[in-house]
Amino acid sequence: NTLLVVSQAIAAVICVEFSKSMGWVDYPKFNFRTAQLWAPVNLLFCGMLFTGMASLEHNSVPMVTVFKNITNIMTTIGDCILYGASIEILVIAAFGIMLAGAVMAARNDADVTQTGLFWMLANCLCTSGYVLYLKYATKSVKLSKFGMVFYNNVLCSAFLFPVTVMNGEFSTFMNTKALHTVDYAVKNAFAGFVGFFLNFASLNCVAQTGPTTYAMIGSLNKIPIAIMGYLIFDSTISEETWTFISISLLGGFLYTIAKLREGTRKSGK
Repeated sequence: NTLLVVSQAIAAVICVEFSKSMGWVDYPKFNFRTAQLWAPVNLLFCGMLFTGMASLEHNSVPMVTVFKNITNIMTTIGDCILYGASIEILVIAAFGIMLAGAVMAARNDADVTQTGLFWMLANCLCTSGYVLYLKYATKSVKLSKFGMVFYNNVLCSAFLFPVTVMNGEFSTFMNTKALHTVDYAVKNAFAGFVGFFLNFASLNCVAQTGPTTYAMIGSLNKIPIAIMGYLIFDSTISEETWTFISISLLGGFLYTIAKLREGTRKSGK
């Protein structure tokens, strides 16, 4: 739901502006030149969001998961070409294992249409481009991470709000009285508050580690989501999902070993 993304972005802007007013964080006032430099991040994010929703509309969740793992491989190759990141055998093995696990989980639901394939490939390009450009932006745009959170959410709101007007989401919300409740507003505000910290953590992750590690974490975060859904909401976890979780954990373990080895070699130089 695009309107939810906009409302949560606005809540995140309020959080970071409140923090600035209290003197907890600091960043410059809004500047159009800075906004122009940061805008491609948000355009790619909007493209990622739109193509992701279209992918889910035309494909099954297991097939989308398979292509998400292909996206991670594309991001790793881009990280190597654009930023000179080294790719070890264990890293390749980790992504290969996770891709194989996703394919195994999707083996009973592998129907792909031309339209679905188009949207999934578009989502792969937008997602990979978003992560790779985010690395460039965090290095080239002279802002604190809190300033980046501010610009990220301001531009996200500016780009996506017109979409909610055009697709009818905004008018639907305004005409649905059941949504005009304190409970709904509080839940959205809380989601925006969490999104504020999520933005901050994501920007630091990309800046301190790189697109490849960010992509790996993006794959592994589906494991706690599945487990929390099982524990909190009594969601059923199928045999295929347990297989995917187990293989993903193995892939994450191999990736961790590769990065620890890399860190040891760098510290030894």
